[in-house]
Order: sequence, then C-alpha cells, then structure tokens
Amino acid sequence: MPRPRLAATVLLVRDAPTAPDPRNAVQVFMIRRVPTMEFAPSMWVFPGGGVDQRDAATDVPWAGPSPAEWAERIGVDEATARELVIAAVREVFEECGVLLAGPDDASVVGDVSGDAWGQERAALLSREQSFAQLLSRRGLVLRSDLLTLRDHWVTPPFEPKRYDTYFFAALLPVGQIPDDATTEADLSVWVDPDALLDEVAAGEQRMMPPTVVNVERVARARSAADFVAERPPVVRVMPEPVREQDRVVLRAHLPSEDLPSEDLPSGQD
Repeated sequence: MPRPRLAATVLLVRDAPTAPDPRNAVQVFMIRRVPTMEFAPSMWVFPGGGVDQRDAATDVPWAGPSPAEWAERIGVDEATARELVIAAVREVFEECGVLLAGPDDASVVGDVSGDAWGQERAALLSREQSFAQLLSRRGLVLRSDLLTLRDHWVTPPFEPKRYDTYFFAALLPVGQIPDDATTEADLSVWVDPDALLDEVAAGEQRMMPPTVVNVERVARARSAADFVAERPPVVRVMPEPVREQDRVVLRAHLPSEDLPSEDLPSGQD
C-alpha cells in the first residue's frame, strides 16, 4: 500500500459577473488536467499539488495566523502546517499566476502578469529559486490570513498513487487575473458550479469525489466572501469501496454540513 503524499489545493473563488439566479452566485477557478497526466488524467481539479522540500522553509516572510495557529486549526504539528500553507500559496502562483502575498499584512500585491512575473513562476517550477527567495527579493510577505481551511481527503488505499490533501479557499485578489499557463492543463477557466456538476452527472466531464463534494459546496454559497469566511467542520475523509447489488460505489462519511454519508461513482476515484 503506497503511503499518501501530503498535498494542498485551493478553491479560488469570485462572485459571478452576472448571476440572475442566486444559485449561481459564485464561480470557482478550475483546471482540466491533460490526458497524459499519470494521476487524474482529464479530470477537473482545483489548483494545487504535493508538498515538497521547499515548503519546509522557516524563512518565508509571513503575515497572518502563524504556523502554530494553523497547526491548531488543521490538527497537525507546526512544521506540517507551515508546509501545507506554503504549498497552497506556492502552487496557486505556479499553476494559475495568482499570488496570495503583499507588501505587508494589510495589502495584497496587484497585477502579477507579464514577462517578469512569468520568469518568477518558471524559476519556481524549475527549482532555480525557492518561494522564500521570491518573496524576500520582491519585498512581500505570504498572507496566510487570505486562506481558510475547507476539507481533508485521503486517496483510498487501492489507488497506486495516493495523496493526503488539505483543501483551502481564497478570494481572488483585486487586480489579479488567473491564467492558463500551466502545462498540466488543457483548460483553465472560471467554472459555474451547477453547470459543471450537470456535465459530470451526464458523463461529459470528469471529477474525483473530493472535487465533486467541494464544487457542490461552492454551488450552495451565496457570495464568494461568505464562502471564504466560513469555518466548516473538517474531518479526515477516505472513500471506501462498497458493493451494492450489481455495482461498486465509493462511500464517504462527510461532515455534518453535508449528508451523513454520500455514495460516489467508483469510476471517479
């Protein structure tokens, strides 16, 4: 049984530009992974990825709740909490060009598009620089207060590649525009949650169970700010295969804000 790799992903949300139907008030930025990816090919996912050695750095300029405070919220040790928060912020910048950082604890950097910032992202991806080096040279601090914890899922043991993933949420910073520059995706767009869920139900698009559940939560939100401000109960969820008559489903026991348990298609694991 492979040991799951620690990972962080971010639900980047905004209010829908036009939302005559209150059920479609919030959009979430998502990427559809290229078919050649080893893990979750052709799946719709949120920006994110695995924790790596860079994320253990203790010299990252930091503002907002401390790693110790995050450790208490997440339920892990301080070092792991630091890694998860740094990984979340780094991955969002690497994958869609949104930087949750600012000159101080009361402001956020503006437009980070253009060649210069593109070179910064490339240097992170190639590991020519660390996230701490980027922030220090730019005179910025990581804004951990821009993140809120949403969920925690672990890939089932039968999967050959496993992740222990923490889901965070963040508002799109004013003046920043996420892009599709990542090579891991063939499509990166703002998604209407209900529309995507309908396409998944019809078999036209694909999502993994944790993504389905969290897109459903976005669909219920009345505003992006309300969604990010929520402090939902977070428990470790690991879907288990259960045979029911002529089919196999993945059963996940979800927190109280959802159903007590939810059956998810086994083909989406």
